[in-house]
Amino acid sequence: MIYKEFEIKEKGSLEGAKLTVYIQEPSESLYIKERPLILLCPGGGYGYTSDREAEPLALSFMAKGYHTAILRYSCHPATYPTALLELGRSILIIREHAKEWNVKEESLVIQGCSAGGHLVASYSCMWKDGFIAEGLGASNIEALRPNGLILCYPVITSGEFAHRDSFVKLLGDKYDELVDEMSLENRVSYSVPRTFMWHTFTDQSVPVENSLLFATALRKAGVSTELHIFPEGCHGLSLANELTLSMQKKELAPACEPWIDMAGRWMKYYF
Repeated sequence: MIYKEFEIKEKGSLEGAKLTVYIQEPSESLYIKERPLILLCPGGGYGYTSDREAEPLALSFMAKGYHTAILRYSCHPATYPTALLELGRSILIIREHAKEWNVKEESLVIQGCSAGGHLVASYSCMWKDGFIAEGLGASNIEALRPNGLILCYPVITSGEFAHRDSFVKLLGDKYDELVDEMSLENRVSYSVPRTFMWHTFTDQSVPVENSLLFATALRKAGVSTELHIFPEGCHGLSLANELTLSMQKKELAPACEPWIDMAGRWMKYYF
C-alpha cells in the first residue's frame, strides 16, 4: 500500500488540516491495474472530524477494492468556505497524481458522514461556482468535478429539520447572512453527480427529512440517486457494528450494517 499525507493550506485553514491517501499498489499478478478512489470527509458537527468515521470506513472501502483518502478539514473556529476550498484542493491533488496512483479516470467519488455529508454535498452543488476555482487558482474547472457522491446520514437543510449547531459552527459571524444559502435542498442542479445516500428513520440528531429533502431535489433535477432509509438506529452509526462503537456503545445497529455493501455494489455498477 502507498500511504501519503499532504498538508492542506488554504485561506483560513487551521493547523492539522491534511489529506491522507491510501493507494493499493498494482501488481503484475493482479488483473486490476486502475481503481476508483473514494475521498472521505468525517462528520463532527463542523466542530471536529470524527475518528470513527475516518480510517475504519477508509479501510472497509479498501477491502472492497477501492483506493481511499481522508480529508481532515478545518472546523470551528474556521468558517465557510475554508473546508469547501480544502476539499477542492484535495480533489486537485488526487487528479494531479491520478496516473501515478493508478486512479481510474472519471471515478473520483466523495463521501461524507453527518456534517461531512453537508461538506461533500455542498461541494457537489457548488463545484462549478467561480469562487471555488478562483480561490484555488484552478484554470480547469472540470478538474474540480466529483464523479460520484456518497452521503451517510447527512446534514442538508438549515430549515425546520436543521442540525442547528452545525450551521452555527460553519458560518460563525456570517450565520444570519448565509444560513438560508447553505440549505442544500435549494442548491441542487443537474451538475450534482450521481448519488448514494442512507439515513435512519429514528435519527434524533439529524432528522431523516434531511436526506428526504435532498433526494427529492435530486429527483427534480434528474440526478441518478439511490436512497436507503433504515427503520432504526441513532445518529453517527459509521459502520454500525462493533468496529466503530463509541465509548457510549450506542452505535450498534445490525439492520444498518449492510449499507457499506450496498454502497460497494453501487460503486461497482457505476464506477
